[in-house]
Amino acid sequence: MASFLRQDQPAAPPAWFVSLAVIGALYVAPFLFRLVTHLSLCLRRPKDLRRRYGAWAVVTGPTSGIGRSFALELASQGMNLVLVDLNAANLREISDTIRSRHGVQTKTVVFDLSSVATPQGDKAMARLKEAIEGLEVGVLVNNAGVAKPGAMYLHEADADAWVRMIKVNLWAVTEVTAAVLPGMVERGRGAVVNMGSASSEAIPSFPLYTIYAATKRYVAQFSRSLYVEYRSKGIDVQCQAPFFVATGMVSRLSETSRLTLLLVAPTPDAYARAAVRWMGHGPPLCAPNLCHQLLWCLAAAVPDPVHDWLRLRANLHHRELFHTRSSTPS
Repeated sequence: MASFLRQDQPAAPPAWFVSLAVIGALYVAPFLFRLVTHLSLCLRRPKDLRRRYGAWAVVTGPTSGIGRSFALELASQGMNLVLVDLNAANLREISDTIRSRHGVQTKTVVFDLSSVATPQGDKAMARLKEAIEGLEVGVLVNNAGVAKPGAMYLHEADADAWVRMIKVNLWAVTEVTAAVLPGMVERGRGAVVNMGSASSEAIPSFPLYTIYAATKRYVAQFSRSLYVEYRSKGIDVQCQAPFFVATGMVSRLSETSRLTLLLVAPTPDAYARAAVRWMGHGPPLCAPNLCHQLLWCLAAAVPDPVHDWLRLRANLHHRELFHTRSSTPS
């Protein structure tokens, strides 16, 4: 009788099946975690940024793309804005648009961020400090960045072009943040959002855009360390590292290599809505768009050598197409 009962018991699954199930669960878990986190944030009541951080926000590079959408989204939530960009006419246009749509106050500072660490840059930095003096600056968005030159080998561009990229993407972020932080520390509250890139965080290499990716890696480490330094002082620091967003640069890529068939790129407005909602939530390094979070998980499942091969192949294709386009008479 005992032998009969033992025969009726279901057989234990084989070890290989259990191993595959565990591996599959480990791969699925990050997707589910990011999905649940994103959905919980969407259901959570949005922060009153003005009450939580202060009445004013500083946004660099607010005249186009993500920066413009970020500025408009902050203004829609009642934030007054200090707008920093190198083109005075474009600054007037976005300033007028913000005031007419949302009725908030604006200030503009003409500042070529590639001039940092020069006499001209020192004067511009002095103008920025003067503009924010006495203001309750609660939010800083370091959005301004340079992606050109790109799709080329390091030796193919003039050193001055790389230096300009480094100054805007790295040096200016540091100096502007250092200028705004003292007021936040004094008031015991604030938020700093630095615009990074998935090209330096989600994938192991970004060949032919090497300096760009390297500067964005600095932004990520800069943000992580500031997060640890200043969270006890009531200041939230975050590096947002998106994949592609449908800005002018990405539209140019999609026309040539049809990246839109492979990646879903949100509009700048859609990205800005998610980005503002994520301010003060989650880890110091994040991708506010849900599609970007899932792409991040997919990227983590791909071996580094495969990433390297795919990116080099794709970016060499970009190089060929851009070179053909630039050499074609208009």
